[in-house]
Amino acid sequence: MGGAALAVVVIVVFFLALYLLQRYGDLRKQQRMVLFGTLLSWYLCFLIVFILPLDVSTTIYRQCVLDKSNHPTIVPQARQTNLTEDGSSLYPPVSVLKECEEPWSYIPDGVLPVFWRVVYWTSQCLTWLLLPFMQSYARSGAFSRVGKIKTALIENAVYYGTYLLIFISLLIYAAAHPEWKLTWKDLQTIGITAANTWGLFLLVLLLGYGLVEIPRSYWLSSSNGYLQAKTYFKAAKMVTEKAEAEENLEDVMGEVAVVHAAVRHNHSLRKCVDTILTKCPPEYQEEMGITVENSGDLPTKRALISLHKKVITAVQRHCQTGVQWSILLDQALYLEDVAKSSSSPVRHFVHSFPSGHGHSWIRRFFYTPTLEWYWECVLRQGVYRLLAVLLCLLSAAVVWSECTFFSTHPVLSLFAVFIQMAEKQYNYIYIEMACFITIFFLCVCVYSTVFRIRFFNYYILVPHHQTDAYSLQFSGMLFCRLTPPLCLNFLGLIHMDSAISHQDRIQTSYTSIMGSMRVLSFISDGFYIYYPMLVLLLCFASFYNLGSRCLNLLGFHQYMTDNDLTSDLVDEGKELIRRERRKRQKAEDGESRRWAWREQYGAQGAAGRSRAGYTDLENNQNSPVTEIKKSDFTFNRRDVETAEQQRGLLQDHSSDEDSPNRSRSTGGHYKSLSSSRTNIFDEV
Repeated sequence: MGGAALAVVVIVVFFLALYLLQRYGDLRKQQRMVLFGTLLSWYLCFLIVFILPLDVSTTIYRQCVLDKSNHPTIVPQARQTNLTEDGSSLYPPVSVLKECEEPWSYIPDGVLPVFWRVVYWTSQCLTWLLLPFMQSYARSGAFSRVGKIKTALIENAVYYGTYLLIFISLLIYAAAHPEWKLTWKDLQTIGITAANTWGLFLLVLLLGYGLVEIPRSYWLSSSNGYLQAKTYFKAAKMVTEKAEAEENLEDVMGEVAVVHAAVRHNHSLRKCVDTILTKCPPEYQEEMGITVENSGDLPTKRALISLHKKVITAVQRHCQTGVQWSILLDQALYLEDVAKSSSSPVRHFVHSFPSGHGHSWIRRFFYTPTLEWYWECVLRQGVYRLLAVLLCLLSAAVVWSECTFFSTHPVLSLFAVFIQMAEKQYNYIYIEMACFITIFFLCVCVYSTVFRIRFFNYYILVPHHQTDAYSLQFSGMLFCRLTPPLCLNFLGLIHMDSAISHQDRIQTSYTSIMGSMRVLSFISDGFYIYYPMLVLLLCFASFYNLGSRCLNLLGFHQYMTDNDLTSDLVDEGKELIRRERRKRQKAEDGESRRWAWREQYGAQGAAGRSRAGYTDLENNQNSPVTEIKKSDFTFNRRDVETAEQQRGLLQDHSSDEDSPNRSRSTGGHYKSLSSSRTNIFDEV
């Protein structure tokens, strides 16, 4: 049964990592090496999180078996037929070994140590050696694989040289102290300790922010007004970022146009220029066909490599801002619909633009407008606040345990108390669930902070397949560096790490591969115990938004409710959303009028149209009638909509949105359309 549980977890975790990669990365366009490295790093980290509870329950069972073998329980065997007059038994008590209950997920001996070695060392090789190289390879602007490899090696020379220098210094120091007698296993332990120390240093910083921000975000998200104001604030900032990305892209495309004109088709560098052109957006590729005056200065190979790198970065950033703006706009419009539905007496959720919500038929079948109204307008606020209170209590338990887990007599860590109570009752299901919930909460606090980090748009994770290769690999590096120390810290919280608790217990298979941390006693007895207490100060700093206030002072605007600049940005974002709503409403009305015209007059007009009028309309490629001709008078709704999306022939070219009438120009082109849906065909 244990082997089956392990196999199921391995398979489920793989599909979880694959789903996240599909959500953030582009499986079709990005390089296979980048996708494989990111998937493997995420997969190994998630495996550690899901398999560690099984390791804990298996270790507790092995400890129970060891305790019962060393201290057997005295069980008197007395029969009613063999009692004396005073009630004593004729048979002496016999020592019988009481059987321990085997957990349902018990994993046989020898499996987990091999499993942990493979997972841990593979993840460490990825995060310290391969992923940095792959980052430089994917970011390189070279035009050949050899050139990209050369660039990656040069960029990582300092990175790898630092490791080599530290290792050589350690060997010299060990050779100068013969009393140490360091073995190969001790050297492995020192390397593991160094990696875990680096990870724990960053882990506490991220954890201090997540323990406060996650419960607070759920509490504040229960208010629709708060969500609207924050969305308007984000919209105002996103418009600025979007404009900067467009300007940067135009500047880079200008450089590409100059290079395109300077390098002739028979030049040796022309192949490199053609490679750069394939990375440009299609609309800019068409403009490249226009003749540009030759400046006479031929670019060098190094200049083309630099330009290639700039093109990749600019195009990716332009696509990211476009997708982020679209998501933010949909979110703002939906929150406004929630506000309108909350004040409506009808218990039916109404979307302003139903065509924009292309949900699957399963969601539409179960998540009906009535159910959606009850959730958004009645239940969500209470559920979110209850969840925020539970998460706040869990955060308080984590902070308390981080500050007191070194005390074993008495046991002050709350998680250690819960695990020991379940251990006495052989409740392995409770042990595994408690371990998983705790580790999962710690991972959410840390990983959510990682996913929210934005280093000047140099590293950002964007959903809907818009995350670039460098950001994907950077997230994989952080996961591989943070997950092992996080799990080791959790084992210390429940007193399953003998290097910290100093208890004579069987170690888990996970801690056994870490080696004895007592080789470096100043780390195991000092840093690992006292540094996690810093999370208390970081929680206070996060609670009072000290980080956001500092960023505001440095010019990086953050959402602060008591800031005048925030209020101005909220008003600006509200006006932007109102403008986009009018624009989208205008497009929806124009589409509705065109569709109504096709449905009512399309077939009849096609049959009775004169030859002269047909020829006149044929000359206007933007006319709706021209689209009818091209489709051979077949008015299938799907075909018409597809043609509109691909060619953009049926567009609302209204020059005055307040014009009450609909005037027709020569050639069959309608200059303006009325916003009213009644009496619009009187002049046809």
